Amino acid sequence: MNLYIRYFDDEAVVSSIDDAVKFLNSLNIPDFKTDDDFIADLEEFIASPVTYPKRYKVRTHSYFIVIKTSVSTLEEFKANAAKNLMKDVTEAESNRKKPKGAVLNDQIPGWYDGELCFKRVIAIPGTNKFQYKDTSFRALVKAGSPMDCYNRIVDHLKNRPEVDPRSQYPSPKGRNFTFTYMGNVKPKMEELEQR
Repeated sequence: MNLYIRYFDDEAVVSSIDDAVKFLNSLNIPDFKTDDDFIADLEEFIASPVTYPKRYKVRTHSYFIVIKTSVSTLEEFKANAAKNLMKDVTEAESNRKKPKGAVLNDQIPGWYDGELCFKRVIAIPGTNKFQYKDTSFRALVKAGSPMDCYNRIVDHLKNRPEVDPRSQYPSPKGRNFTFTYMGNVKPKMEELEQR
């Protein structure tokens, strides 16, 4: 097990605690001594199963870090770090979702579990007044696309006699409409309940 040590722009990969102490002493870090307590703490860090970097405070807002590594040179460490950074960036880009608006019109026929929260007009008892109340409605819909699922749910609600025609429906692109594609085969109730 080797160690990568960095203090501001000074960095090195060392293969022993003695080499680590020599490197740190060569930096002449003010207010920091490589005493027995530091060496014992470094030995404990090396022996532990933790893989994250260890920070050592020198003074306020000033630290140096120690990272366990299997590489033996600074060049290998930097090349490996760059390769891992590129891998992380590539994975993040591939995992990035398409915007909801771009997915709505994707023609994927099958069953959708769609849910929307709409502003339903409700009569206030004892008065001639009305109020808007957030109401969730969820349905299993056979549709050709997510937008088709949305339209079918809204059409269904507009045709129900107990839903006032003044009720307001959310934009399909907003957070008040969600959907999950369930496949070509109609899902069983227990599949929906697990969602």
